[in-house]
Amino acid sequence: MAGYGSNEQFATWLTDNGYTLPEDAPAPEVLRQRGSQYIDAVYGDRFIGVVASFDQERAWPRVGASLRGTAIPSDVVPLAVIYASFFAAFADATNPGSLVVTGSASTGIVREKVGELEVQYSNAQSDGTATFITPLISTVDGMLAPYLRNLNAPCLLIRSIGC
Repeated sequence: MAGYGSNEQFATWLTDNGYTLPEDAPAPEVLRQRGSQYIDAVYGDRFIGVVASFDQERAWPRVGASLRGTAIPSDVVPLAVIYASFFAAFADATNPGSLVVTGSASTGIVREKVGELEVQYSNAQSDGTATFITPLISTVDGMLAPYLRNLNAPCLLIRSIGC
């Protein structure tokens, strides 16, 4: 399975952004793979369009995706997606394991009371998912925002009745 981009692109991105990998960091292809898995796992189902092929390994390329009225070719992975995966890869290199959190909704502390003070941290989900513990990187979130479906937009259903 290949990560988004190439090792050469990753090296250029690191240099252009003034980042240096730690000496004990995994190989660039391993980091790219981790960053790409993070992007696909966290954002994959929310990306605009649909996967180009049912058996492709990554969430991109996609069919039917467009950005600000311009169609994204079905054989292209947007640079923002590649760079977001590089940012996630760098985050994992500098803080190993930060892209992965193990837990469940049942292990999350929802409410805690200390003396007279009571605080509610998050809402556990009844379906057993643990989306509230998913690590989010604000820069990555911002980079990918234009490529995500608006889940809050009203859905228009048009039904055609034949003659």
